[in-house]
Amino acid sequence: MHNRPDTLAVFTEWTAERFHDLPALRFREGEGWGDRTYGQLRDAVRAVGRGLIGGLGVRAGDRVAILSETRPEWTYAHFGVLATGAAVVPVYPTAGDGELAWVLADSGACAVICEGREQAARVARIRSELPALRHIALLTETGNGAEQADGAGDGYLALDALPSPAALPELRARSAAVTGADLAAIVYTSGTTGPPKGCRLTHGNFAAVQDSTAHLIAGGPGDVTYLYLPLAHLLAQLIELKALLLGGTLCYFGGKIENVVAELAEARPTHLPSVPRLFEKVYATVRSLAESQEGGLDRFEAAVRTGVEVAELRDRGEEPGGELLERWRAADGTLFSLVRAAFGGRLRWALTGAAPIAPQTLDFLRACGIAVHEGYGMTESAGVISLNHPGAVRYGTVGRPVAGCEVRIAEDGEVLARGTNIFAGYHANPAADAEALDADGWLHTGDLGALDADGFLSITGRKKELIITSSGKNLTPSTVEFAIQQSRYVSRAVMIGDRRPYPVALITLDPEEIATWAARTGTRLGDVPARHPAVRALVQEAVDAANERAARPARIRAFAILAEDLAVESGELTPTLKVRRAAVAERYAKEIEALYSS
Repeated sequence: MHNRPDTLAVFTEWTAERFHDLPALRFREGEGWGDRTYGQLRDAVRAVGRGLIGGLGVRAGDRVAILSETRPEWTYAHFGVLATGAAVVPVYPTAGDGELAWVLADSGACAVICEGREQAARVARIRSELPALRHIALLTETGNGAEQADGAGDGYLALDALPSPAALPELRARSAAVTGADLAAIVYTSGTTGPPKGCRLTHGNFAAVQDSTAHLIAGGPGDVTYLYLPLAHLLAQLIELKALLLGGTLCYFGGKIENVVAELAEARPTHLPSVPRLFEKVYATVRSLAESQEGGLDRFEAAVRTGVEVAELRDRGEEPGGELLERWRAADGTLFSLVRAAFGGRLRWALTGAAPIAPQTLDFLRACGIAVHEGYGMTESAGVISLNHPGAVRYGTVGRPVAGCEVRIAEDGEVLARGTNIFAGYHANPAADAEALDADGWLHTGDLGALDADGFLSITGRKKELIITSSGKNLTPSTVEFAIQQSRYVSRAVMIGDRRPYPVALITLDPEEIATWAARTGTRLGDVPARHPAVRALVQEAVDAANERAARPARIRAFAILAEDLAVESGELTPTLKVRRAAVAERYAKEIEALYSS
């Protein structure tokens, strides 16, 4: 008997029975924070589900899209759709109109639930391209009448006031009829080439992930998980499920990414999922403060070494003593405790994924008493393949494969995975199915990696991103790019070199770090910092350091600093912030040619 509901269709009914009066959701309410209990969450989900059936005519097996930022109403809509026996199609609110039209049309969504009128108007503009779409509903506003035929003006239906709601027994019967083999979601991968592909994930896939990670992530009533990641991404949905399954409180950020660090101190989370950038910015800020004081950098680095030494002792079940304990107490009083306080003072479990994290950042946080665990997965694996966790951590790896998921390395170095978490195939794309899944059920991840003697998995690059120079050398760009990005002055590095004699790089700056450096050194940067000789010298140091660790054919021979960062809006990054290399190469073709011609 698993300690979880049979399917996600009855998830909030199951949690309400066990944690009825405990706080389930926490969110910004005025200047403070408001809570909703598990009982109130269930009631909100019931209201959505009844409205979807009676007001929108949603049938079991239909697809309903959600186009919204991370907020409590996303969760009401998520579980409300699942309770009807329909499947959720999450859509990034940052997606361009072309991608939005593709996802809604390809999935055959019968309804789309939008965060507000701005997003609803975007859907209305492309409605002629969506023959299956019957309704546009608003997530956060109360409507004022029946939906207009064209979905425009003031006629949008509102999720909190759908007409003719179905009776509760009808909703309960729908939920009870859902099985593990039924479709729960079509989640579109933000592909770096071609249109996104819709991954078909069943209720059984989600159950497999919960079962395989249940004993790895401790939590329960009283714990708080702070969530700022987009719920359109599968990782955030898994965190949502995990926090609520254990009876903890899911705390949503206030909607402004620039306020995340300040909110952490208020929310005082025990659990924090994040991309590496947040942790790396905290590290860079503290290091910059140390550099601004005479002898501060030496003291900072000595403190980190002391903290790591103590952390390693405690990992072995030992406690420091003597002079080491005195040094640690001094460092804790002046540095470590302040960093822990910045995260709210209660953080005991943090997760990072989607991109590698700098080793020095991990060491710094570990020294401060904050354990950050790297994991690995993809949408096609229902989000999880391997995970570092308390009791089994190896820095520089993405952990061991989770229970129920086999991993092996193919002859060409590709990571293959097989298990009950692996997806049911792509939506209406049999050609892509044949490429991703072999006859024995192995998922071909497209990632290159290695398993060490103890079963820990390392990811070394993307198979399709291999660069083959004109001399026939195979280069893995991510290795060198990651090394360059260890400089806090660098935001992005993109290696170029396919069918070229040698690799070059396009590099973007971290404007905040460059501004801090300029203020500290008294450097006047002018209107375009990328052109300043001293800034180029900073970047040259980062490139030189990366080249020292790289094999000779992979060393960067020339680089250009771009005047602006890569962005989702301009098509150079996916919504999950992966680089679209073809788009970058096309936009900066002149800069690339100049690097080779010089």
